[in-house]
Amino acid sequence: MNPKPGHYLLLALALYALVVTFGFAVRGRQLAALRQEVRLWEKKAALAPEGYRFPLPGACLPSRPEDLPNAPRPYRKGVSAGFVFRPGEACVPVVLGTGVVAVASGEVVRVDQAYQEPGPEAYKALMERVRGGASPEDLDRLKGLQVWIRHPDGRTSVYAHLEAPYRGLKVGQRVARGDPVGYVGRTGLQGGPPRLLLEIWEGPPGRSPFLFQGLSPDELLRRARTFFGLE
Repeated sequence: MNPKPGHYLLLALALYALVVTFGFAVRGRQLAALRQEVRLWEKKAALAPEGYRFPLPGACLPSRPEDLPNAPRPYRKGVSAGFVFRPGEACVPVVLGTGVVAVASGEVVRVDQAYQEPGPEAYKALMERVRGGASPEDLDRLKGLQVWIRHPDGRTSVYAHLEAPYRGLKVGQRVARGDPVGYVGRTGLQGGPPRLLLEIWEGPPGRSPFLFQGLSPDELLRRARTFFGLE
């Protein structure tokens, strides 16, 4: 039987459809592979260190040695575990209500929604109790209202003496570096000027070394400038 012209047309259409289908299949595999590669890069990016920044944008290192980690705290026979940002010494305003931001991305693991200041007698008893050294519970009370964030590298940042946490912030929430977490206050201080205490622990707060623990002041300042991207 001799093929008719219509048969050639049908054959051509079938071949075209086969080519198009094959092309889509190849492109589909390429697209799937590309999507998989993007997902892998996203995972790598999430784990990559992004660097830490100060919780007050534009701030500099505290200018007073007593506001740095390892500074003695004679009243409780211990040392400071973090950086204290005070008015007039942080290169940025430190006033009640100043916004505090996350130093790096991570997961919120503690949010104090309210803080009850101890009365004069209770505070006096607390200070008497810590004269020979403070327990973790007493240190926690002295820090006032706090927010904690656990970071992908295993560290935990603590923001203390806050006036309040950022509205809507809750435990389990993921935050990016620079996201708001609270406001500068003076809780736990029994009055006085506002301040912000930033502690960064290598693991769980109070149960692991704090950042730069045991370093000399000069070595601490050198490492801190690099760690917080100040140079």
